[in-house]
Amino acid sequence: MRLATCQTGKTFILYDPDSLSDAGEAPQIGPSLFDPGHWQGTGAIIGQAPGRGASLFLEVAGEHWVLRPYRRGGLIARLSTHRYLWTGLERTRAFREMRLTAELFDQGLPVPRPVATGVIRHGATYEATLITQRIPGARALADRLQQGSANKVMLERIGATIRCFHDAGLDHVDLNARNLLVAARDRVWLIDLDRCRRRSPGRWQRANLERLSRSLEKFGAAVAMQAIREGYDAARD
Repeated sequence: MRLATCQTGKTFILYDPDSLSDAGEAPQIGPSLFDPGHWQGTGAIIGQAPGRGASLFLEVAGEHWVLRPYRRGGLIARLSTHRYLWTGLERTRAFREMRLTAELFDQGLPVPRPVATGVIRHGATYEATLITQRIPGARALADRLQQGSANKVMLERIGATIRCFHDAGLDHVDLNARNLLVAARDRVWLIDLDRCRRRSPGRWQRANLERLSRSLEKFGAAVAMQAIREGYDAARD
């Protein structure tokens, strides 16, 4: 994937030219790409995902995108929900996630194709938004569990998919039941790579699985972790 950059005023944009050209009637590359108000005005918003960042589902010239603003959680959110300390453009969370996602996508790993990310600098701080392609028909593992449509084969496939990412060195710091999507034919996708990175094998792999286990407990599906671990271990052989 060939990524390009541009700057318009205070806005820095990293984008995939091929993804934007597929949406032939998309707006010119600029701040409007990341403005929910713009998309609302064009009638492109077709839904919204749950979560802290209030991600929006867009339909643009036949293409389906997810627009996700970066939002803080925890105690720091009391100071600011959407501003981050500026330490350099390539160190922003948005640029790092975009490049990592593109890298994994190029390796054939099941992540959504990144479309564009925009960073707006405000002196010593910045805010940012990421756009990725939406996976057709995909639902979060959390939803499948709550609806009782998660079977053992699917859970084992989730474990095997996590193992593929671990073999590629991806430390997913927020591996939970909402960041694992299940699409047609139970194909598994991993989303939300904010703050993630690639590392040599280590204790972080176990920590990822333990985090997922705690997430499953919150959805009353702790027993599902056994099948996920079986799939994970089988993929190692």
